[in-house]
Amino acid sequence: MISSRFKKYLKLISSIGLFLILSFSVGHNAFAVVQGNLDQSFVHNSVMVLDNRGNVCSGVVIRQDVVLTAAHCIATASDWRIHWRDESNAPILVQPKHVKIHPQYNSKAIKNRNISIDMALVKLAEPLPSQFWPISLSDIQELPAGDPVIVAGYGLSDEKNSKALGKFRSAALSVIEPYGKSKILLWLEDPLSGGAGGCHGDSGGPLIHNGSVVGITAWTTGKGRSDCGVYTQGALIAPQREWIESVIQSWL
Repeated sequence: MISSRFKKYLKLISSIGLFLILSFSVGHNAFAVVQGNLDQSFVHNSVMVLDNRGNVCSGVVIRQDVVLTAAHCIATASDWRIHWRDESNAPILVQPKHVKIHPQYNSKAIKNRNISIDMALVKLAEPLPSQFWPISLSDIQELPAGDPVIVAGYGLSDEKNSKALGKFRSAALSVIEPYGKSKILLWLEDPLSGGAGGCHGDSGGPLIHNGSVVGITAWTTGKGRSDCGVYTQGALIAPQREWIESVIQSWL
């Protein structure tokens, strides 16, 4: 049974061919990829995450029934759905069985300049269909400046157009170290200075290095009042592997 709160999403999917016109919140949380490509290399490893407050994020399939996403995509709501389109292009909305936010997530971290692990796990009652499959998680603890990383997600390709949402895109970025090396965060920018990067809707989406997920998008920023196109920041996976695996084990 689909609750009335989520029926409006299905109407929007049918009417605009995407899945949601979202209301933005202040704070630069990365809620597709601007200046990105319609690259389908990792679309089978990714889904969409939406909540009953009208927000949308991306998510990474790490088991056939487990999705990794950003904590801020889960923390501000009381109900969620995993969304995708099936092979006939029909919209699917699935209610999670469990959600788990990282214990070190701090919703006020950016404002207060605190450490925060912006990461959450979502458990489904049934495995995802065969059009999806898990992607491997990287064991790399940190990446040197200049290394290539792909950012991918279902978010906005045009920050000023709320309808430019719901198509899986990716862009090639490079690692930077604006504050030195970090064992928690991954900082990225467009090496061509063309404005490519994560945007609203990409939070929780994969940051990919050598075919494995090295991080997930958590925050983006742009020039002036823009939220997209300059820096893309993510939470590194490897330092959190123990937490990820312990949560999954508790769900078995």
